Amino acid sequence: MMAGVTLLLSGSDLERSLDIGACTQALRQGFLAVPSGITAQRVRTDLPGPGTATVLIPGLVDGVPAYSVKVNAKFPTARPALRGVVCLHDAGTGELLAVLDSATVTAWRTGLSAALATHVLARPSASAVAVIGAGTQSGLVLRGLAALRGWERLTVCDLDTGRAGVFAVRHSAAAATAATQAAASAASAASAASVADPRDAARDADIVVLATWSRTPLLDAGDVLPGTHVTSLGADEPGKAELTPALLTAGRLFVDDVPLALTAGALGTAALSAAAATGTLGQVLDGTIPGRLTDADITIYTPVGLPWQDLAVAWAAYRNARAAGLGREFDFLA
Repeated sequence: MMAGVTLLLSGSDLERSLDIGACTQALRQGFLAVPSGITAQRVRTDLPGPGTATVLIPGLVDGVPAYSVKVNAKFPTARPALRGVVCLHDAGTGELLAVLDSATVTAWRTGLSAALATHVLARPSASAVAVIGAGTQSGLVLRGLAALRGWERLTVCDLDTGRAGVFAVRHSAAAATAATQAAASAASAASAASVADPRDAARDADIVVLATWSRTPLLDAGDVLPGTHVTSLGADEPGKAELTPALLTAGRLFVDDVPLALTAGALGTAALSAAAATGTLGQVLDGTIPGRLTDADITIYTPVGLPWQDLAVAWAAYRNARAAGLGREFDFLA
C-alpha cells in the first residue's frame, strides 16, 4: 500500500481478517501490559432523542506502532444499534493507516475480553452456560469461550424468543471444543434451550453472560447459585444496569478499570464505592489478586471497555487485511 493511502475495512473485511485465538492472546497481553503513563479518555454525551455519542482516545498498546481513535453512535432502537468508525493512526507521524467498522471491532474486543474473563473466573468444572441477550455481543463471547473451554448445556433468554432458539442451537453446536463437529451437532438438540425469564435462565447455570440494553436490573443475589460466575456487559454507560447492588456485592466483583466503573459503569450506577470492587481483570491475569478463593464463590465481571482494546483488535485486523489484500484503498489527501 502506498504511503498516505488509507485502508477502508468493512465489517465483512474484518470478519475475514480476524482470528479468535490471536485476538484473545493480544487482549490478554494488553491486560498484562504496564500502563504507558498517558491517560486514556472516554467521552460520552447524550444526543437529542434516543441516541448517544461516545469517543474513546487514544488506544495505546506497548509494542504497537499505532494508536486508535474510536467514534461511536448508539441508538438502541436502530438496527444495528451501534454505528461508527475506528481510526488507526501511525504513532510516529499521525498518518491515517486505516478506517475500520466500529461495530465489528467493538463486538470482537468486548466479546473476547469477556470470554477471557469468564474463563479465568469461572470454576474449571463449570458446564452449564446461560446467555441473557442473544445478540452479536453474546455470540462473540461464546465464540471466544469455545476456544478456551467447552460446555455441556446452554440456556438462552431474549425478548425475541425465535432469535433465542436459533442462538441456542447455533452456539451449543460450537461449544464442545474437544468433540467432533458432527457429535456436537448431534447433541445440540438436547443441550440447547431457550426460556423467557432471565431468572429461569440463570437459576441452574454455572456461567451467566448478560449483554442487554437494560436500565432495570435483571438478576438479583437470590437468582444465582453459589459458585456461579456472572459476566455482565450491558452496564457500559451511566444508568444501564443488569445486576442489582445486592448481586454485585454478593461475591468477588471484578472490572476492567475501577475509576471508569465508578463514572460510567456498574459501580456508579449502583451507587457503590471503589471498595466494592475486588480488583481488575488485569490483576487476576498477572496473579496479583486471585479470581476465586473457593468453588463456592460467586464471581462477577462487569467491564465498561477501554481504548487500548480497540487498538489491539484494529492492529491485528489491519496487518492481516494488508497481507491478504482485503479492504479498499482510499486517499483522503488526493
